[in-house]
Amino acid sequence: MSAQTNAAPVIIKRKKVVAGGGHHGGAWKVAYADFVTAMMAFFLLMWLLNATTEKQRKGIADYFSPTIPINRISGGGNGALGGSSIFSEEDMARNGTGATSLHPTEENKARGSVPSDGSGGEDALKAAEEMLNNRFGESDVASGLRRHIVTRVTDEGLVIELFDLPGEPLFNADDARPTPLLEDIAGIITRVAGMISNDIAIEGHMAARPVVLNRSDIWETSAARANTFREVLQQQGLSRSRVSRLTGHADREPAVRNPMAERNNRLEVILLRDGL
Repeated sequence: MSAQTNAAPVIIKRKKVVAGGGHHGGAWKVAYADFVTAMMAFFLLMWLLNATTEKQRKGIADYFSPTIPINRISGGGNGALGGSSIFSEEDMARNGTGATSLHPTEENKARGSVPSDGSGGEDALKAAEEMLNNRFGESDVASGLRRHIVTRVTDEGLVIELFDLPGEPLFNADDARPTPLLEDIAGIITRVAGMISNDIAIEGHMAARPVVLNRSDIWETSAARANTFREVLQQQGLSRSRVSRLTGHADREPAVRNPMAERNNRLEVILLRDGL
C-alpha cells in the first residue's frame, strides 16, 4: 500500500461548450439575410417600374388579376369554361366563333369590347379605351403603330397620347408637317372617336431645344401641330363640330424627366367627358 502513495493524481478537464456560435448566437445572420433579400427585391421593383411603360405595367397587373380573362372571346376549348367568355353574348359561346351561332353574321359576332350606344358617358369612354387597346391592337402592332400610343382616364376624359420614338417621328423636324406614320395613327383615332359622341380636345407638346435662340417659335409650332392633326382627323372622316379645343403647350409640360427627350414630342387627344 505504501508504494501507491507516490502515484500522480488523476486530473479530469471538462471543456465548456457554448451553443449558438458565441456571445450573440447566429440569429442575427438570418435577420441580416432577410434584410438583404428584401432590399434586393425592393430595388428590383423600382428598376422594373422605371424600365416599363404604363401599358406594360397595366398588362402585368392584369395578368396576375384573377378577375380579368386573358382572352376576350371564346377560344373554342372544352375545359372548365367550355371556351366561353364573359365578354361574349348572354348565351355563352362554345363553338370558338365568338358568338352563339355556328355561322354568325358580322353584326352578331362577339368582338370582345364593351358595347356602346354612342353616348358620351363613362361607359362610352371605357368602351373607346377598350377598343383602342385590344380590338385594334392585334392588327396594328405588327406595323408598330401601337407603340406610339398610350391611354389614361382622367377627370377630364380619356387621354390618348401619341408620341415620337427614336427614328419614328410624328412630324418632320421642327415644323408641323405630318409624317405618314401620323396619318396612319389618325385613322385609328378616327375609328375610335366614331364610336362615341364626346367632344375632342387636341394638345400639342414639344421637347425643349438644346440651344437658346433669339426668337424661338416652339409655342407656335406646338399649336400648329395640334391644328395639323385636327385637319388630318377631318380628312379621315371626323366631324368638324367634334373638336372643341386646340392648344399648344411648347416644352412646358414634359412627359419624362429629360426635357430634351424625343418622348416629349407628342400630341394628346382628349375625349372629353360630358359637360366639359
